[in-house]
Amino acid sequence: MQRQLTISPVDGRVLVERDYADAAQVERTLQRAQRAQAGWRRTDVETRARICRVFCDAFEAAADEIAPELSWQMGRPVAAAPSEVRGTLDRARHMIDIAAAALTDVAVGDKPGFRRFIRREPLGVVLTIAAWNYPYLIAINSVIPALMAGNAVLLKHSAQTPLCAERFAAAFATAGLPEGLFQVLHLTHEQTAQLIADSRIGYVAFTGSVQGGLAVQGAASTRVVGLGLELGGNDPAYVRADADFEHAVENLVDGAFFNSGQSCCGIGRIYVADSLYARFVEASVALTKRYVLGDPLDPATTLGPCVRAAAADAVRAVTRQAVADGARTLIDEAQFPMSRAGSPYLAPQILIGVNQSMQVQREETFGPLVTIMSVNGDAEALRHMNDSRYGLTASVWTRDAEAAMALGSSLATGTFFMNRCDYLDPALAWVGVKDSGRGCTLSSVGYEYLTRPKSFHLRLAS
Repeated sequence: MQRQLTISPVDGRVLVERDYADAAQVERTLQRAQRAQAGWRRTDVETRARICRVFCDAFEAAADEIAPELSWQMGRPVAAAPSEVRGTLDRARHMIDIAAAALTDVAVGDKPGFRRFIRREPLGVVLTIAAWNYPYLIAINSVIPALMAGNAVLLKHSAQTPLCAERFAAAFATAGLPEGLFQVLHLTHEQTAQLIADSRIGYVAFTGSVQGGLAVQGAASTRVVGLGLELGGNDPAYVRADADFEHAVENLVDGAFFNSGQSCCGIGRIYVADSLYARFVEASVALTKRYVLGDPLDPATTLGPCVRAAAADAVRAVTRQAVADGARTLIDEAQFPMSRAGSPYLAPQILIGVNQSMQVQREETFGPLVTIMSVNGDAEALRHMNDSRYGLTASVWTRDAEAAMALGSSLATGTFFMNRCDYLDPALAWVGVKDSGRGCTLSSVGYEYLTRPKSFHLRLAS
C-alpha cells in the first residue's frame, strides 16, 4: 500500500507517515457518513451547536501542543502559531452563534388561504479539501458550518498537514459528535478525483491553487454538484498621499511577509502615491531587514522557511526573471545567512522598477516577495489594481473614508479593506472573483452554499 509522507521544512526529515485509504476504506467511510447524516439532519440546531461548542473547547485545550506541531509541519514560526488557534476558534464560534438565525425558515409574506416559506436543507455529505498554509483556519471555514447545517463532513487535508485533520477528529470525538459525521481520509490526487465524482458527495469545498481548482472542476464535470473554490491571489494595496504613513508601512510589510508570504490574500503588489514613494520604499526596506529568518521552533524567529525547497526556489526564479526584465532587488540575500538555493529557507525580498507586464505583477508568487510601484493618483492606482486575473482582496490606505469607498466600489475584488489587509472577519463573506474562485464561506451568506433552498407552498383547506 502507498504511504503518504510529510517532509518537515524545518530540517527535511520525514515527520509523519500515513497509509493512503484503499477503495474498501473509502466505501466504508462514505456509507458511515450517509447513515450518520440521515439522523443528524433531524437533530435540532441547538444540539448541533452544543456539540460544536464542546469541540471548540477541546481544540482550545490542546493549543499548547498544536502550536509547535504546526511549525514542524509547515514551517510557521512557533511565536505566530497560536494566532491560528485563536482565529480558528473565533471563526468556529461565530459560525455556531449565527447558525440558528442563518438556517431559520425564510418567510415570504402572508397570502390568504396559503402557507408559504423557504427552508434551507442540508446537502448531505460535504467533502472539504484543505490547504496546508493555514491548515486549521482554512478547514474550519467549511467544517463547522457544514455540520451546523446538518451535513456530514469528510476532510481530505493536505499531505503536508495531516496532523491538523487528526486534531479536528480528536476534538470532535471528545465533543461526542455522532460517529461517521466527521471523518478524515488520506488520499492521492487520483483517489480525490474519484471521490469528487462519486454521487454521494453533495458538495466540495476546495482551497488551493487555480490549477488545483481547475482539477477539482474537471473531476466534478461528469455530474451536477456544488463547488466552493477558494483559489489564489496577487493582492494589491494602494497607499494614498494622505495615508497614516507608519501604520501603512508596518501593516503592509507584515501583510507581505507573514507566513513567509504563503497566503492567498497576502500582499503581492503595493502602489504608492508619487509623493510618498521614496520614503515608503526606504521605510519598508528598513523594516524588512529586521526580520529574523531561522528555525521556526526558536521563539526569536519571525520568518520561517517556505513549505519546501522547490517552493523557495520557484520564488527565486520569479525574482531572477523580474530582474532580467528590468526590476531591481532591494534586499541582499546574504544578510539572511540561512537563505540559500536548494533550501526552503528564503530571505524576504522587495522589488522596485517593476511594470504591469512582468510575471511578478501578473501571477501569484506565494512567497516572501513584494513589489512597490509609484502611481500618480487614484485613477492610475485603480487601473493597475484591477489589471489582474485575480480578485481576492484589495486595500486602500487613506484617512479619507469617502475616497476609499469610491475606490472600493470600482475594484474587482471579493473583499475590500481600508487601512488593513490579510485578514478574514468571520462576520463577512469570504469570496473571490475572477480566477480567485467562486462560492463563499463564513458569514450568514456562507450557509447558503452549504444548504439548498426548498420551497413549501401549502394551499390550506377552506
